[in-house]
Amino acid sequence: MAPTTETQEAYPMKGGDGLTSYSQNSTYQRGVIDAAKDVIVRAVEEKLDLTNPNINSCTSFRIADYGCSTGPNTFFGMQNVVDAVELKYHSIQQSPPEFQVFFNDHVDNDFNILFKSIPPSGQYFAAGVPGSFYQRVLPKASVHFAHCSYALHWLSKVPKEIQDKTSPAWNKGKIHYTGVEKHVTKAYFVQFQKDMDIFLKSRAEELVGGGLMVLLLPGLPKGETLFSKTGAGMLHALLGASLMDLAKKGAINEDKVDSFNLPQYHPSVEDLEMVIEMNNCFSIESFGTLDHPMRHLPFDVKRTSAQVRAIMEAIVTDHFGSEILDQLFEIYTKKLTENYLVFEKEIRKDCDMFLVLKRKSN
Repeated sequence: MAPTTETQEAYPMKGGDGLTSYSQNSTYQRGVIDAAKDVIVRAVEEKLDLTNPNINSCTSFRIADYGCSTGPNTFFGMQNVVDAVELKYHSIQQSPPEFQVFFNDHVDNDFNILFKSIPPSGQYFAAGVPGSFYQRVLPKASVHFAHCSYALHWLSKVPKEIQDKTSPAWNKGKIHYTGVEKHVTKAYFVQFQKDMDIFLKSRAEELVGGGLMVLLLPGLPKGETLFSKTGAGMLHALLGASLMDLAKKGAINEDKVDSFNLPQYHPSVEDLEMVIEMNNCFSIESFGTLDHPMRHLPFDVKRTSAQVRAIMEAIVTDHFGSEILDQLFEIYTKKLTENYLVFEKEIRKDCDMFLVLKRKSN
């Protein structure tokens, strides 16, 4: 699959390093990376074959972080990989090769802030790789270890059916799927299925045979069928309700809200297994849920509102303009406060999943 010039929708996190930036409001995503450290160590220890000619002959061990975003989180994730690979080499009494890390994200990502915060340790050579991961972004067979954390639930685009007033999947009055409206949910799943297949095919070209890939993403817990009954689903629903409040006040047009939908899909275990097996480029070596350190803490309204703003500000601004942001998130924070007791219960149903995949040899 050659690199494509097809335009991909981009949803960069809030850049810079100010109080409302993603860099300052991504502690939850940091917790995902911390929780996955043991997963990565175990994957490298048990599944990385250093006798594989695609690996043992390399002069540099190449790692790619797809959807790296901005801020320090990606560096913690990459350090986890470097440390695990070094430990593996030392366990067989070999000196590890040099490391090169490729940081990939959309061209609109704040790479300036990303590289200003790069650790000065000098344990690896760093390079930025702009472009959507829903296409090839690196040469064939050039990567030994791929990593993607909290990025694959972002779709390449909003499903067109839910924006079509003549479609049974038209999502009037809502900005996301709940799991109740079957046509809307199916449209989101079909888009996720297409995107995930493209992602896997692109990575299959870039990874060497026997190379590993670790995916970390939010999803539906086992046995849970309704996204609306999870904390993440409620966060999205309240954002939609906050936008409707602004429409009732005349601050924005209600038709504008009807045409706004979040390009996210939180897959189930079954969704992921089906897509990966149909793709047939990777074997599933390990699959499970992470014990997120913040899952056991009380629900924090202000921190949650700030994190949602850092994630959603760009996409909201693109559709509605920046003038509504402060008012929107004042309403949103109030709604989070009013639903505090519900969130304390439902947020516990959220699920952070990990997958360890191995590139099948040709």
